[in-house]
Amino acid sequence: MTTTGKQLFSTLESDGTLTVEVAEVEFPEPTGDQVLIKLEAAPINPSDLAILAGAADLENADYTAGKFVARMPEPFNTGSKNRHGQRLEAGNEGAGTVVAAGDGEAAQSLVGQRVACRPGAAFSQYVVADAQMCLPLGEHSAEEGASSFVNPMTVLSFVETVKIDGHNAMIHLAAASNLGQMLNRVCMEDGIKLVNVVRKEEQVKILKDLGAEYIVNSSDDDFMDQLVKAIDATDAFVGFDPIGGGKMTDACLTAMERVAASRMDEYSRYGSTQDKKMHIYGRLDLSPTVLSPSYGLQWDLSGWLLPNFLAKAGMETFVRLRQRVADNLTTLFASSYKRKVNLEQMLEKEAVLDYRAMRTGEKYLVTPWAE
Repeated sequence: MTTTGKQLFSTLESDGTLTVEVAEVEFPEPTGDQVLIKLEAAPINPSDLAILAGAADLENADYTAGKFVARMPEPFNTGSKNRHGQRLEAGNEGAGTVVAAGDGEAAQSLVGQRVACRPGAAFSQYVVADAQMCLPLGEHSAEEGASSFVNPMTVLSFVETVKIDGHNAMIHLAAASNLGQMLNRVCMEDGIKLVNVVRKEEQVKILKDLGAEYIVNSSDDDFMDQLVKAIDATDAFVGFDPIGGGKMTDACLTAMERVAASRMDEYSRYGSTQDKKMHIYGRLDLSPTVLSPSYGLQWDLSGWLLPNFLAKAGMETFVRLRQRVADNLTTLFASSYKRKVNLEQMLEKEAVLDYRAMRTGEKYLVTPWAE
């Protein structure tokens, strides 16, 4: 038997034409340890936007009911040539009710339960997922469980990364985001010192209200002095950057070196021996990452991706982190949303331009069955 429902697809052609549309498709019957989930809620995360929009010209796109067609400029189109002609699913995570299952024991145990999942195809009315990767939500609603993977697991994995590297402090950029607020709550509970970098005074207030101790506003004239003082007070020589482009990673490495150099007994033309590291885990800014010769030679810049970290960390760590998320779903890992849209509404011009802007505190939630 098959089940029919709506699903979002994104196709980029070699000439730079990006088509994102809702189509009716048939979903296969689950087998083995697979389950069929009727999805009720799925957040639009920044990590979803690479497939949904990327750097496409959305302002001048052609919008019709349940569809838009836009142009992908260079060099982004050529840079995405591996996906040319492919009809891709989208939506990293979501939550819903298991309505059918394969004959595997794990799958059968979930029938009728509301679960969270990370199928990579959550902008859909149904999805087939591996039972082992589903998180039973118990009495929690689909909205409460929809964002239970990407942000919570990223936050916990940041803390794991810092501890593995022997640190007890970190810097986080764009720190007033949903993820940033979660990170503050976890760091306060775990005793990790966190330097929060924001760019607006209202974002400073958001974090102060959460109890954050170290907050630096990049819009202030004395931003670098503030950052140096915060690093000096915390020993935060590792940081996570969701912005990617521009000079913020450079500013953090520069400030780290100023602190390290101030602690040196004698000058070295090669800079301090202090390890300094920034992880880029997002591309809110698609411009090039600018680096300068301001921090000696003892520094490191790396890309950081959640699935890669979890693969290296192993199943035992994955299970431990997932259980912590399940135990704290409406406290440490609670999410809020600006607006709820159905599949067709998420492709309307006003909505697309709004969630592509990725403004702090303005996350969208897709509810596939809403009228």
